[in-house]
Amino acid sequence: MNNLPAVTLNYKENLSELIQMVSFHLDNEEYGLEVLKVREIIRMVTITHMPNTPHYVEGIINLRGKVIPIISMRKRFGLMETENSSHTRVIIMDVAGELLGFTVDSVSEVIRVSASEIQPSPSVASGGVGHEYISGVINHGEQLLVLLNLDLMFSNEENELLHNKRGDAPK
Repeated sequence: MNNLPAVTLNYKENLSELIQMVSFHLDNEEYGLEVLKVREIIRMVTITHMPNTPHYVEGIINLRGKVIPIISMRKRFGLMETENSSHTRVIIMDVAGELLGFTVDSVSEVIRVSASEIQPSPSVASGGVGHEYISGVINHGEQLLVLLNLDLMFSNEENELLHNKRGDAPK
């Protein structure tokens, strides 16, 4: 269980609050996710493909008796697909009350940032990433880190579809 303090990405409420983020890479860009939403990070495993799913759904995995849909972040963001490498990871997250896995090119580190460092993202700068689920951006080293709120990543219809495709594995 995670013993980190509870934080949220509402950067306008408490500008002195420290926020912990997991940073990861996709296509030479760095993104951040709220650490409390991350349940675990695993190496790439065999994914069972499912028919009639959206193009960004890679399939499902069984993780300790739970069937978890796996989403390709590259496909979801409209990026060119690449072969998985030894650095490819699956980030298991709680998204809108459901466990989902997200494949990313690599996971970098857990970082702490002050809420005052988070700047709103310009709407024209979101590229393939939907502006509605960008929480903000921060300067991180030599580049900008885009903060994502994956609870807002899927429409209601997509959430229902993902929810209906999962369940507990037989015991």
